[in-house]
Amino acid sequence: MKLERERAEVVRYAQSLRPDGLVVGTSGNLSIRVGDLVVATPSGLDYDALTPELVCVCDLEGRLVEGPLEPTSEMPLHLSVYTTTAHQSVVHTHATAAAAVSLLVDELPSIHYLVALFGGAVRVAPYATYGTPELASSVIEALEGRTGALMANHGTVTVGASLAQAYTLNHYLEWLCEVWLRASTAGGAMGLRPRELPPEEIERVIAKFATYGQAVPVDQAEPSGETSGG
Repeated sequence: MKLERERAEVVRYAQSLRPDGLVVGTSGNLSIRVGDLVVATPSGLDYDALTPELVCVCDLEGRLVEGPLEPTSEMPLHLSVYTTTAHQSVVHTHATAAAAVSLLVDELPSIHYLVALFGGAVRVAPYATYGTPELASSVIEALEGRTGALMANHGTVTVGASLAQAYTLNHYLEWLCEVWLRASTAGGAMGLRPRELPPEEIERVIAKFATYGQAVPVDQAEPSGETSGG
């Protein structure tokens, strides 16, 4: 079976989508690019029934290379990301707060420094029918210089160097949307608007994030499972 490790990773994250509150039913989809191949969730399959063998492997033209099922209907969006950017993974969800914000504004403003994770205020891609080249084009434009976008009357998409990164960004985007909704609702009752951070502060945080984070020291890492005998 081709790309067994990546297919198992897709299953693991896909089966987290509903428990994490990022989708309902069989909505949403995700993928990983591996060279000239794309590992993606199949269309319309219950995530609880998904196994690595059922995960789709396609080429960059969207042709099925391996797997018994048709790939996600949003394959044009995934392929557009992979053929126009250097990102290696895509996560598309219908998270509730993000979908709600997409109905109200053309951009999620810089209400918190965590928007720096996305490169700045998060744009809302104009609506187009799901699974169409028009939607893919709309989202690619909204993603320019960003690692996430909202999709008007639809949901959200996040991208990254790995599936773990893109998935984590989807959580952050949902949290930011929830904060904005709560602040807007509470502020509206008092005639107030949520405060926004200036662009120069977001640029400052982007620079700080470039060196943020730590790895587990080598001597504290989990053992590899190999033994030296004795």
